[in-house]
Amino acid sequence: MSEEMTPLRPYLLRSLYEWIEANGMTPYILVDAQAEGLSAPMEHASNNQIIFNIATPATNGLHLGDQWVEFNARFGGISKQVQVPMAAIQAIYANENGRGIVFSGETDGNEQTDTSSTNPPLTLAEKNKQPTLKIVK
Repeated sequence: MSEEMTPLRPYLLRSLYEWIEANGMTPYILVDAQAEGLSAPMEHASNNQIIFNIATPATNGLHLGDQWVEFNARFGGISKQVQVPMAAIQAIYANENGRGIVFSGETDGNEQTDTSSTNPPLTLAEKNKQPTLKIVK
């Protein structure tokens, strides 16, 4: 029996997306705008990051896959296809209250997350401090 596991990030992303929408809130993802393979309107990037509203009403054809997040969205009234490599996603959170997960840089099965945050996601500089997983009882 192998100890290798598939990456955790896509599963966490899908779960948090569902949880945020089930609570009537708006799921946003924070993305590394310099990530290789990212296809997005870069004029909306700031500080090497870009934030996308991935709520059902804001996207068309949203697919939260194992390797990519893909969707169509309108930017300045123009429909554009967005493709985000899973490794580029730094956080998913509810826009209304900031609750969500900040991902570490790991993309293998040893993903570390910080689910304790009730604030909006950290900036890239702040995120580079290794997040930890806290057990809440």
